[in-house]
Amino acid sequence: MTIAVLISGRGGNLRAILESSVGELVSAVISDNPKAAGLQTALEHDKAAYSLSPADFDKHSDWENKLGELLEAVQPRIIALAGFMRILRADWVSRFADRMVNIHPSLLPAFPGLNTHRRALAAGVKEHGCTIYRVCEKVDGGEIIAQKKVPVLADDTPKTLAVRVSAAEHALYPAVLAELISKV
Repeated sequence: MTIAVLISGRGGNLRAILESSVGELVSAVISDNPKAAGLQTALEHDKAAYSLSPADFDKHSDWENKLGELLEAVQPRIIALAGFMRILRADWVSRFADRMVNIHPSLLPAFPGLNTHRRALAAGVKEHGCTIYRVCEKVDGGEIIAQKKVPVLADDTPKTLAVRVSAAEHALYPAVLAELISKV
């Protein structure tokens, strides 16, 4: 049983996964951004790290096909999207849907998409948090697996709220991955 982690940036959730009990099960880290700091994190943890930039392909579908080939080559049981900032075509998602999970910085179905912390503050919610869900064709619309709530404080800014939500993500994602692996 292995896990492939898809990233686009810093790799905060990746680091939390790698430093958890399921870290040893990570077989590959793949980024759509060749400058993603998370690639270095993967190497520091002796994990295979791949950069696959869409800019290197004429068509988005060619890039997706190459990503699919790479995933098939590493044969993960679970594909964990962790700050992976690409929208994938429905037919590509359906190819891997039974194995793919994602984390989102809100309590879905509230605040799908970007700028979740700013939108939560503007809406005046008292609780915010993160959601892990099964990836489906609808962006941020899959079956919810787990959520972790954090309070919204009176003096919160998007930045301070993001810090607490990130901490919740870093605790929740490895735990959920461990649970999913145990059921396979």
